[in-house]
Amino acid sequence: MSLRIMEVAQAAGVNKETLRYYERRGLLRAPDRSPGGHRLYDDRAVQTVRVIKAAQRLGFTLEEIADLVAVGRRRGVGSGMQGRAREKLAEVEARIADLQAIRGNLVAALEAGCDDLHVCVTRDCCPVPFSEISTRSAAGPRR
Repeated sequence: MSLRIMEVAQAAGVNKETLRYYERRGLLRAPDRSPGGHRLYDDRAVQTVRVIKAAQRLGFTLEEIADLVAVGRRRGVGSGMQGRAREKLAEVEARIADLQAIRGNLVAALEAGCDDLHVCVTRDCCPVPFSEISTRSAAGPRR
């Protein structure tokens, strides 16, 4: 069964430009063309787009998804998803830890009544670790 671009877009919950973009990025296989030049997708295209969107909701970037798709196409079976999911989970847990630390610093600043960062940073009672934060920012993000 052949589906036109609008049918795939509607079934997958995206717009036509998203399909074209995924095609350019290699996430979606180039469809066959009708004699008039219209894209004709198979049923699997809808599933592929839904998988891409689900992977994005799990935190994977399009670059990471493209890599998973390419590995899956080369190997035929399995795409290394288990390993990639473990890596992504570790990244998410690290971000959660960072956000919890930020939350703790903000709560402490509120409880201490900090109102002016310039004044607060010069006091020993300042709960916000400015020197640690600025050092870590200069060194780049943690991974």
